[in-house]
Amino acid sequence: MENQTVAQKLEALVKLQSIDSKLDELRKLRGDLPDEVQDLEDEMEGYKTRQSRFETELKDLEEVIKKNKEGIKEAEKLVKKYNDQQKNVKNNREFDAITKEIELQELEVQMCEKRIKEAKEKIEAKKIEIAGIETLIKDKAEDLNTKKDELNDILGESQEEERKLLAEREKATKKIEDKLLKHYDRLRRSLSNGLAVVRVVRGAAEGCNIIIPPQKIAEIREKKKIVIDEHSGRILADVDMGPVEEEKPKKAAPVRRTKKASA
Repeated sequence: MENQTVAQKLEALVKLQSIDSKLDELRKLRGDLPDEVQDLEDEMEGYKTRQSRFETELKDLEEVIKKNKEGIKEAEKLVKKYNDQQKNVKNNREFDAITKEIELQELEVQMCEKRIKEAKEKIEAKKIEIAGIETLIKDKAEDLNTKKDELNDILGESQEEERKLLAEREKATKKIEDKLLKHYDRLRRSLSNGLAVVRVVRGAAEGCNIIIPPQKIAEIREKKKIVIDEHSGRILADVDMGPVEEEKPKKAAPVRRTKKASA
């Protein structure tokens, strides 16, 4: 590459631009489908994470109900025990102490019943949320499968061609010096149509239609140096027309002399 002429460098850039333009066309066929598929997959993942969290919360609430039911059984056993003890008390102080314990255990039963009720209400609400998430997941899954099928159809038609073009691109880049290749790649990223190397067609640069002065067109034709369009930064590689001639000024129409009328 060190001994490459400017003409050879430009030829290599034109070849690379041609390959990249074909790749751009193939990718345009896919449109926004790859992004849409990725967005739906991310959305589905989010819904599944939420569903998993809701199911964990549901299990926690069921555990709350289980523990409070056990608490009720334990409290009722103690109430029965204290009731039996009350029958054998020897004085009022013992009776009052046992009565207080019974009241505490009866209050514990009430608290456990309240917690169970609240947990059951939360479970019903959580089940509604889970059902809603399941419906969303089902709908999104159908949409995702449809879009994946569309994308696979397009990929099936273009994948082999894309592989060939990518292989050609790799070969083409090896014929371009690093500095020039970096400039080309940077240009491609900054331009909406991806045209970094263009011809001059009918006196204007392709891709931006900016008129190129005749002197610069002559420089492009000579291919003794790489010419850059000062407006867009594009590399002007070739001229697809004869030299632009300046319009010649029109000759003034001859004045017709009329014969003087005889007196």
